[in-house]
Amino acid sequence: MSSARSALLYAGFVLAALNLRPALAGLSPLLDEIMTDVGLTPPQGGAITTVMVLCLGLFGWLTPFLARRTGLDRTLLAGLLLLAVGVLVRAADGAPALYLGAALAGTAIAVMNVAMPGVVKQHFPDRVGPWTSVYVSALVVGAGAGAALMVPLERLTGYGWREVSALAAVPALAAALLWLPQALRRPQDGTDSRGAPPWGADSRGADSRGPAPAVRARPFAALLRSGTTWWVTAFMGLQSLTFYIMLAWLPTIFQDAGLPADQAGYLLSLTNLAQVGATFTVPVHAGRRLSQVPHVVASSLLTIAGYVGVLAAPTTVPWLWMIVLGLGQGASLALALLIITQRAPDPASVTALSAVAQSFGYVLAALGPLLIGLLRQESGGWTVPLLAGVAACVVQAVTGVRAARPHLTASGGRSTAART
Repeated sequence: MSSARSALLYAGFVLAALNLRPALAGLSPLLDEIMTDVGLTPPQGGAITTVMVLCLGLFGWLTPFLARRTGLDRTLLAGLLLLAVGVLVRAADGAPALYLGAALAGTAIAVMNVAMPGVVKQHFPDRVGPWTSVYVSALVVGAGAGAALMVPLERLTGYGWREVSALAAVPALAAALLWLPQALRRPQDGTDSRGAPPWGADSRGADSRGPAPAVRARPFAALLRSGTTWWVTAFMGLQSLTFYIMLAWLPTIFQDAGLPADQAGYLLSLTNLAQVGATFTVPVHAGRRLSQVPHVVASSLLTIAGYVGVLAAPTTVPWLWMIVLGLGQGASLALALLIITQRAPDPASVTALSAVAQSFGYVLAALGPLLIGLLRQESGGWTVPLLAGVAACVVQAVTGVRAARPHLTASGGRSTAART
């Protein structure tokens, strides 16, 4: 591959990853203004984000079918273009356009979420760990930037929420432009149009017997019969659930403990910043091992320690609890996506496993903040809800250990993790 083509591939991949969260995370800082302008009640305003998160779970299933017909690269391009359309529609006048645009943007993110592990497997089969690290870190950075820049952009430009939120279409279109050469070129790397290597070759091009041809043609059939699939799915869902619990309720917990609102917001930002450190380093180290069990245990223990710190002493060194929590949550997310990539033998199977794990996982995750809110209402405090969160972290660790063990892949082949 020429240096120019490599540069386009790397730049397009990173910019696509940066687009996975700003349209979602950038909505919260503008929500009060949106509700006032459109005339929405608080539940109706919250429903905008709910629509997007539900779409993450409901429409990830589209990705394997699109990839089978058009290829992974074109599927990712379609997701970027749909994302740009969605954020523009969301900024149009009226509540129907607001919800329709949110649904379109959520569907686009769902497609890209599921496609990215397969894209890593297809373009970087010998560097799965490092490139998983790159894309998950870009995802986290994109989320933080989306949340942090909306209000300053309003003040800087003088625009309202419609114009500022519509600016999220710009990086999506830029990523689509950079990714266009990948989508247009014909496969020349030994993969077929679905991103699967020819029969008899494994993910690194070595001759092997591999799974049966029927697995290649119908990856879902094999995946849904595999216990590995459901352990991976459970780990993906539970680490998302324990993350979204804190994302939704952490500022309120700190405020109820007596901290001012601005400090509570800074602490939430700190935990997001700490996640970047974990997402950038953990996949590189864990990807070199056949088993990721020690990494899963360590990340779960860090997450549990963060929960316990917030529960026991929310106003005592809260910055320390946020760093610990962020390291645990960032590592858990990175490991979940790395395990998806390593537990299937080729890009087509990775995409199918990603669809199963992320679709069920995000539906499960959407329930977390709601259940914690109900426990808070019934118990009258945060002890019971946070203990429930700790229990979820323990189950997360158990399922993660089962998913991270070296064994047969979800589609019947051997794990592709390599010891280096």
